Amino acid sequence: MIIAPSVLTADLADLGKACSEAVNAGLNWLHLDIMDGNFVPNLTFGPPVIAKLRKALGPSPVFDAHLMITNAEDSFQQYIDAGCNHISVHVEAVTHLHRCVTAIRAAGATAGVTLNPGTPIDAALEVLSEIDLVLIMSVNPGFGGQSFIPTVESKIRRLKQAIDAQVAAGGRPVQIQIDGGVKAHNIAMLREWGVSNCVVGSGLFNDSASVADNLAVIHQALE
Repeated sequence: MIIAPSVLTADLADLGKACSEAVNAGLNWLHLDIMDGNFVPNLTFGPPVIAKLRKALGPSPVFDAHLMITNAEDSFQQYIDAGCNHISVHVEAVTHLHRCVTAIRAAGATAGVTLNPGTPIDAALEVLSEIDLVLIMSVNPGFGGQSFIPTVESKIRRLKQAIDAQVAAGGRPVQIQIDGGVKAHNIAMLREWGVSNCVVGSGLFNDSASVADNLAVIHQALE
């Protein structure tokens, strides 16, 4: 199980320190929530901030960019240039999905597609052979701290079956990532459903304990 800390829930006034804390705790993925105030009702950060984080943290951490923006087809290269290793785009916001994900991979990053809670998985299945990850939103995107939507289970299980069939036929393996309301109390259940990559926000970044201590609780829940 990959644990990808969502930096949106960290202290944005000292983002570099928070990301360093996560990396020093042994977390090699950082989930970067990019919001444009248009596709989702919130605005976060963009390539200049990401480039500074990359410079501060060095080449090792995987920068996992979740583009909640309307112009991902035109702007994904900026995020790769800023240091992102992985780019996930929303099927609801991209007009030419196949063209977009193949262009991301041709540019040197791994590619993923993201599905909102109310979006069927059919669009992801159409490009499953061209992508590296499917991000299932278990909250409605735009803000951190929301409650987990349990009805995504059937979507995840169906997706896992499709990925297993693709791998059995000699095709590429695809990660299932989930984002929204992931905590120690439900992470083992998510792994049983087929999730291999969990985005964790307030379950890691909070005032009650350090990232390392919170991560230890999550690892204990997975044992």
